[in-house]
Amino acid sequence: MTPTIPADSTPAAVRPLAADAQDALTDTSVSAEQFDEIDTILDDLRTRYDETPQWEFCEGFMAALICCRRPIPQSEYLDVLLGIPADGDPVLLDMDSSEPAYPVGSFADGAQRARFLQIWEQRRAEVLAALDTPIESLEDTHAYHPEVMDVRGAMAGLTEAERGELPDEPLPAFGQVWALGFMYAVEAWPEEWAEPSDKKAAKWHDVALQAIVALTEDDEGEPELSPFSEDGPPSMSTERLNTFADAIWSVYDLREIWRGIGPRVKTLHRADVPGRNDPCYCGSGKKYKKCHGG
Repeated sequence: MTPTIPADSTPAAVRPLAADAQDALTDTSVSAEQFDEIDTILDDLRTRYDETPQWEFCEGFMAALICCRRPIPQSEYLDVLLGIPADGDPVLLDMDSSEPAYPVGSFADGAQRARFLQIWEQRRAEVLAALDTPIESLEDTHAYHPEVMDVRGAMAGLTEAERGELPDEPLPAFGQVWALGFMYAVEAWPEEWAEPSDKKAAKWHDVALQAIVALTEDDEGEPELSPFSEDGPPSMSTERLNTFADAIWSVYDLREIWRGIGPRVKTLHRADVPGRNDPCYCGSGKKYKKCHGG
């Protein structure tokens, strides 16, 4: 669902549209039914690996992967995010059984894995297109709208009896789980998030990351509005909505920074060359100038 964003949340400049984003714009957006489907898969994964995150966390993690300086391959990020081996091949857990079983933290079968990755890639293309599309406001239909939940609003909409049946646990603030997922990816590959050498870009980079870090904090302000409905129960402060908008613009900024700089270039070190009168490296016993240096 798309939250109502303050009208004055506009970018400093309109971003150019990448060629690959133009193709992605034609792709079908992930439907509500598909999000429900991927939630069901995550619930099933959680029965084998209780640290499997919610989709909102995955959504933030995905946004960070897209903004990362180096494209992180699936073989790396699946294990970090879901605790799933890169290949996901079944293994024999019981040597007395001829039936293969999947290890802890794995998909139930190949079909479930394929479906998860299909929806994941569809959503990734959708997010990529949004971040590489010129916009002037976060209310633009082509803007990046993270799939986030208003948990506190949902709780406020329940009756007292219904609330009494639920565990008494702290409820995440709006956008908090998404931001935690984003920063989890940043912390997983710190070398890819080191600030640029250019001072102006480094300051831009730091401000952007700090805006997302701010969203990982709790919303301690007085609930004043509902992010998805004008007449919904108040569940967030006005300050929180502004913090959320700043964080989303920061995702655009981080994407732009690394698109402009490009991936790191490995430094090539020339091997030490012997002096002309030094023994040759081949072990012949001759001087370098009389052997390979001739």
